[in-house]
Amino acid sequence: MRIWLDGALRDADDARVSVLDHGMTVGDGVFETIRTHGSTPFALTRHLERLRVSARGLGLPEPDLDEVRRGCEAVLEAGPVPLGRLRITYTGGTSPLGSDRGDQGPTLVVALGEAARRPDTTAVVTVPWTRNERGALAGLKSTSYAENVIALARAREDGASEALFGNTAGRLCEGTGSNVFVVLGGELHTPPLSSGCLAGITRALVAEWSGARETELPLDVLQRADEIFLTSTLRDVQAVHRADGRSLKAPGPVTAKAMRVFAERSAADIDP
Repeated sequence: MRIWLDGALRDADDARVSVLDHGMTVGDGVFETIRTHGSTPFALTRHLERLRVSARGLGLPEPDLDEVRRGCEAVLEAGPVPLGRLRITYTGGTSPLGSDRGDQGPTLVVALGEAARRPDTTAVVTVPWTRNERGALAGLKSTSYAENVIALARAREDGASEALFGNTAGRLCEGTGSNVFVVLGGELHTPPLSSGCLAGITRALVAEWSGARETELPLDVLQRADEIFLTSTLRDVQAVHRADGRSLKAPGPVTAKAMRVFAERSAADIDP
Protein backbone atom coordinates (compact mmCIF):
# COMPACT_ATOMS: atom_id res chain seq x y z
CA MET A 1 0.00 0.00 0.00
CA ARG A 2 1.19 3.50 -0.88
CA ILE A 3 0.17 6.50 1.23
CA TRP A 4 0.34 10.22 0.55
CA LEU A 5 1.69 12.00 3.63
CA ASP A 6 2.42 15.74 3.74
CA GLY A 7 3.26 16.14 0.08
CA ALA A 8 4.93 12.84 -0.81
CA LEU A 9 3.97 9.29 -1.73
CA ARG A 10 5.39 6.76 0.74
CA ASP A 11 5.30 3.06 1.43
CA ALA A 12 2.87 2.23 4.21
CA ASP A 13 5.69 1.08 6.52
CA ASP A 14 7.47 4.41 6.06
CA ALA A 15 4.42 6.67 6.47
CA ARG A 16 4.81 7.94 10.03
CA VAL A 17 2.72 10.50 11.89
CA SER A 18 3.91 11.87 15.23
CA VAL A 19 2.38 10.37 18.36
CA LEU A 20 1.84 14.01 19.37
CA ASP A 21 -0.31 14.74 16.33
CA HIS A 22 -3.44 16.54 17.50
CA GLY A 23 -5.60 14.19 15.46
CA MET A 24 -4.38 11.35 17.68
CA THR A 25 -4.20 13.04 21.07
CA VAL A 26 -7.49 14.96 21.04
CA GLY A 27 -9.27 14.00 17.80
CA ASP A 28 -8.57 17.42 16.28
CA GLY A 29 -9.10 16.66 12.62
CA VAL A 30 -11.52 16.18 9.75
CA PHE A 31 -11.76 13.52 7.08
CA GLU A 32 -13.50 12.34 3.93
CA THR A 33 -14.21 8.85 2.63
CA ILE A 34 -14.62 8.53 -1.13
CA ARG A 35 -15.80 5.53 -3.13
CA THR A 36 -13.49 4.55 -5.98
CA HIS A 37 -13.69 2.18 -8.92
CA GLY A 38 -10.24 1.33 -10.20
CA SER A 39 -8.40 4.66 -10.29
CA THR A 40 -11.60 6.75 -10.48
CA PRO A 41 -13.07 8.50 -7.42
CA PHE A 42 -16.78 9.38 -7.27
CA ALA A 43 -17.95 12.94 -6.52
CA LEU A 44 -14.44 14.09 -5.61
CA THR A 45 -15.22 17.79 -6.00
CA ARG A 46 -18.11 17.61 -3.54
CA HIS A 47 -16.00 15.69 -1.05
CA LEU A 48 -13.16 18.22 -1.25
CA GLU A 49 -15.56 21.09 -0.73
CA ARG A 50 -16.96 19.38 2.37
CA LEU A 51 -13.40 18.81 3.63
CA ARG A 52 -12.81 22.53 3.30
CA VAL A 53 -16.06 23.37 5.11
CA SER A 54 -15.31 20.91 7.93
CA ALA A 55 -11.76 22.26 8.34
CA ARG A 56 -13.09 25.80 8.54
CA GLY A 57 -15.70 24.74 11.09
CA LEU A 58 -12.98 23.21 13.25
CA GLY A 59 -10.80 26.31 12.91
CA LEU A 60 -8.08 24.46 10.98
CA PRO A 61 -6.06 26.23 8.28
CA GLU A 62 -7.65 26.12 4.84
CA PRO A 63 -6.53 22.86 3.16
CA ASP A 64 -4.70 23.15 -0.14
CA LEU A 65 -7.26 21.33 -2.28
CA ASP A 66 -4.86 21.12 -5.22
CA GLU A 67 -2.44 19.19 -3.04
CA VAL A 68 -5.25 16.98 -1.78
CA ARG A 69 -6.19 16.19 -5.38
CA ARG A 70 -2.56 15.38 -6.18
CA GLY A 71 -2.46 13.05 -3.20
CA CYS A 72 -5.65 11.29 -4.29
CA GLU A 73 -4.40 10.87 -7.85
CA ALA A 74 -0.99 9.57 -6.70
CA VAL A 75 -2.46 6.99 -4.32
CA LEU A 76 -5.01 5.77 -6.86
CA GLU A 77 -2.39 5.45 -9.61
CA ALA A 78 -0.03 3.60 -7.27
CA GLY A 79 -2.46 0.86 -6.30
CA PRO A 80 -5.98 0.93 -7.77
CA VAL A 81 -8.50 -1.61 -6.51
CA PRO A 82 -11.79 -2.73 -8.10
CA LEU A 83 -13.87 -1.09 -5.35
CA GLY A 84 -12.04 1.15 -2.92
CA ARG A 85 -12.34 3.37 0.14
CA LEU A 86 -10.20 6.48 -0.39
CA ARG A 87 -9.61 8.18 2.94
CA ILE A 88 -8.43 11.79 3.31
CA THR A 89 -7.45 12.80 6.85
CA TYR A 90 -6.53 16.38 7.75
CA THR A 91 -5.51 17.15 11.34
CA GLY A 92 -4.19 19.94 13.55
CA GLY A 93 -0.68 18.50 13.26
CA THR A 94 2.00 17.98 15.88
CA SER A 95 1.00 19.91 19.01
CA PRO A 96 1.64 20.12 22.75
CA LEU A 97 -0.27 17.70 24.95
CA GLY A 98 -3.65 19.26 25.65
CA SER A 99 -6.19 21.16 23.58
CA ASP A 100 -3.97 23.99 22.31
CA ARG A 101 -2.70 23.56 18.76
CA GLY A 102 0.97 23.74 17.90
CA ASP A 103 2.56 25.91 15.22
CA GLN A 104 3.97 23.22 12.93
CA GLY A 105 0.96 23.19 10.63
CA PRO A 106 -1.60 20.55 9.74
CA THR A 107 -1.04 16.92 8.75
CA LEU A 108 -2.50 15.55 5.50
CA VAL A 109 -2.81 11.82 4.86
CA VAL A 110 -4.43 10.11 1.87
CA ALA A 111 -4.79 6.32 1.92
CA LEU A 112 -6.68 3.71 -0.07
CA GLY A 113 -8.16 0.43 1.09
CA GLU A 114 -10.32 -2.21 -0.58
CA ALA A 115 -14.05 -2.18 0.07
CA ALA A 116 -16.74 -4.81 -0.30
CA ARG A 117 -20.08 -4.20 -1.98
CA ARG A 118 -22.77 -3.74 0.62
CA PRO A 119 -25.85 -6.00 0.81
CA ASP A 120 -29.01 -4.56 -0.74
CA THR A 121 -30.80 -4.53 2.63
CA THR A 122 -29.80 -4.17 6.26
CA ALA A 123 -31.06 -3.83 9.83
CA VAL A 124 -30.84 -0.75 12.05
CA VAL A 125 -31.39 0.02 15.72
CA THR A 126 -31.90 3.28 17.57
CA VAL A 127 -29.57 4.07 20.45
CA PRO A 128 -30.21 6.01 23.66
CA TRP A 129 -27.52 8.61 23.03
CA THR A 130 -28.28 11.86 21.21
CA ARG A 131 -26.68 14.13 18.65
CA ASN A 132 -26.31 17.71 19.82
CA GLU A 133 -27.66 19.73 16.93
CA ARG A 134 -26.27 22.91 18.52
CA GLY A 135 -22.82 21.51 19.36
CA ALA A 136 -19.55 22.84 17.97
CA LEU A 137 -19.08 19.73 15.84
CA ALA A 138 -22.64 19.50 14.50
CA GLY A 139 -22.55 18.83 10.77
CA LEU A 140 -18.75 18.53 10.61
CA LYS A 141 -17.02 15.34 9.45
CA SER A 142 -14.68 15.24 12.41
CA THR A 143 -12.23 12.50 13.38
CA SER A 144 -13.76 12.59 16.89
CA TYR A 145 -15.60 9.32 16.24
CA ALA A 146 -15.61 7.50 19.58
CA GLU A 147 -19.35 8.09 20.05
CA ASN A 148 -19.98 6.40 16.71
CA VAL A 149 -17.73 3.47 17.64
CA ILE A 150 -19.76 2.88 20.82
CA ALA A 151 -23.10 3.16 19.03
CA LEU A 152 -22.05 0.89 16.18
CA ALA A 153 -20.88 -1.74 18.67
CA ARG A 154 -24.36 -1.63 20.22
CA ALA A 155 -25.90 -2.13 16.77
CA ARG A 156 -23.65 -5.12 16.08
CA GLU A 157 -24.76 -6.71 19.37
CA ASP A 158 -28.33 -6.49 18.09
CA GLY A 159 -27.50 -7.98 14.70
CA ALA A 160 -27.69 -4.65 12.86
CA SER A 161 -25.18 -2.83 10.68
CA GLU A 162 -26.10 0.71 11.70
CA ALA A 163 -27.20 2.68 14.75
CA LEU A 164 -29.53 5.67 14.37
CA PHE A 165 -29.46 8.73 16.60
CA GLY A 166 -32.10 11.20 17.61
CA ASN A 167 -31.08 14.72 18.56
CA THR A 168 -31.63 16.66 21.77
CA ALA A 169 -35.09 17.73 20.53
CA GLY A 170 -36.18 14.10 20.10
CA ARG A 171 -36.05 14.31 16.31
CA LEU A 172 -34.59 11.73 13.94
CA CYS A 173 -31.04 12.75 13.00
CA GLU A 174 -28.63 10.29 11.35
CA GLY A 175 -26.63 7.09 11.63
CA THR A 176 -23.06 6.65 12.79
CA GLY A 177 -21.87 6.92 9.20
CA SER A 178 -25.02 7.35 7.16
CA ASN A 179 -28.04 9.53 6.52
CA VAL A 180 -31.57 8.17 6.80
CA PHE A 181 -34.63 8.53 4.57
CA VAL A 182 -38.20 7.44 5.30
CA VAL A 183 -41.27 6.99 3.12
CA LEU A 184 -44.59 8.22 4.52
CA GLY A 185 -47.71 7.90 2.37
CA GLY A 186 -45.61 7.47 -0.74
CA GLU A 187 -43.55 10.63 -0.09
CA LEU A 188 -39.81 10.56 0.62
CA HIS A 189 -38.44 12.51 3.59
CA THR A 190 -35.04 13.03 5.22
CA PRO A 191 -34.05 15.06 8.32
CA PRO A 192 -32.88 18.63 7.57
CA LEU A 193 -29.31 19.71 8.23
CA SER A 194 -30.63 21.74 11.16
CA SER A 195 -31.23 18.39 12.91
CA GLY A 196 -27.45 18.16 13.36
CA CYS A 197 -26.90 15.49 10.72
CA LEU A 198 -23.93 15.43 8.40
CA ALA A 199 -24.40 17.00 4.98
CA GLY A 200 -23.89 13.65 3.29
CA ILE A 201 -22.74 13.67 -0.33
CA THR A 202 -24.95 10.72 -1.23
CA ARG A 203 -27.79 12.26 0.80
CA ALA A 204 -27.65 15.44 -1.25
CA LEU A 205 -27.57 13.59 -4.57
CA VAL A 206 -30.43 11.26 -3.62
CA ALA A 207 -32.53 14.19 -2.41
CA GLU A 208 -31.87 16.07 -5.65
CA TRP A 209 -32.42 13.10 -7.95
CA SER A 210 -35.40 11.61 -6.12
CA GLY A 211 -37.21 14.73 -4.93
CA ALA A 212 -37.01 13.97 -1.20
CA ARG A 213 -38.27 16.62 1.21
CA GLU A 214 -36.27 17.83 4.22
CA THR A 215 -38.64 17.32 7.13
CA GLU A 216 -38.31 17.42 10.91
CA LEU A 217 -39.29 13.91 11.94
CA PRO A 218 -39.89 12.44 15.41
CA LEU A 219 -37.61 9.55 16.27
CA ASP A 220 -40.58 7.19 16.47
CA VAL A 221 -41.28 7.73 12.76
CA LEU A 222 -39.16 4.61 12.29
CA GLN A 223 -42.01 2.59 13.82
CA ARG A 224 -44.58 3.76 11.26
CA ALA A 225 -42.65 4.56 8.10
CA ASP A 226 -43.67 2.56 5.05
CA GLU A 227 -40.06 2.28 3.93
CA ILE A 228 -36.67 3.24 5.34
CA PHE A 229 -33.31 3.45 3.64
CA LEU A 230 -29.79 4.62 4.40
CA THR A 231 -27.38 6.56 2.22
CA SER A 232 -23.61 6.91 2.47
CA THR A 233 -20.51 6.83 0.32
CA LEU A 234 -20.07 3.05 0.55
CA ARG A 235 -23.72 2.07 1.07
CA ASP A 236 -25.03 4.20 -1.83
CA VAL A 237 -28.77 3.60 -1.26
CA GLN A 238 -29.41 0.66 1.08
CA ALA A 239 -32.89 -0.53 2.04
CA VAL A 240 -33.73 -1.29 5.68
CA HIS A 241 -35.56 -4.57 6.32
CA ARG A 242 -35.61 -4.30 10.12
CA ALA A 243 -35.72 -1.32 12.45
CA ASP A 244 -35.65 -1.99 16.20
CA GLY A 245 -37.27 -5.39 15.70
CA ARG A 246 -39.91 -4.11 13.26
CA SER A 247 -39.80 -5.86 9.89
CA LEU A 248 -40.29 -3.94 6.66
CA LYS A 249 -40.63 -5.01 3.05
CA ALA A 250 -37.29 -4.09 1.53
CA PRO A 251 -36.69 -2.65 -0.86
CA GLY A 252 -40.13 -1.08 -1.19
CA PRO A 253 -41.14 0.64 -4.42
CA VAL A 254 -39.91 4.13 -3.51
CA THR A 255 -36.60 2.77 -2.23
CA ALA A 256 -36.16 0.57 -5.29
CA LYS A 257 -36.66 3.59 -7.54
CA ALA A 258 -34.16 5.65 -5.51
CA MET A 259 -31.63 2.81 -5.79
CA ARG A 260 -32.12 2.56 -9.54
CA VAL A 261 -31.94 6.31 -10.15
CA PHE A 262 -28.81 6.70 -8.04
CA ALA A 263 -27.09 3.80 -9.80
CA GLU A 264 -27.90 5.21 -13.22
CA ARG A 265 -27.07 8.86 -12.47
CA SER A 266 -23.84 8.11 -10.60
CA ALA A 267 -22.64 5.83 -13.40
CA ALA A 268 -23.33 8.55 -15.97
CA ASP A 269 -21.40 11.29 -14.10
CA ILE A 270 -18.42 10.47 -11.87
CA ASP A 271 -18.19 14.01 -10.48
CA PRO A 272 -21.74 15.32 -10.21
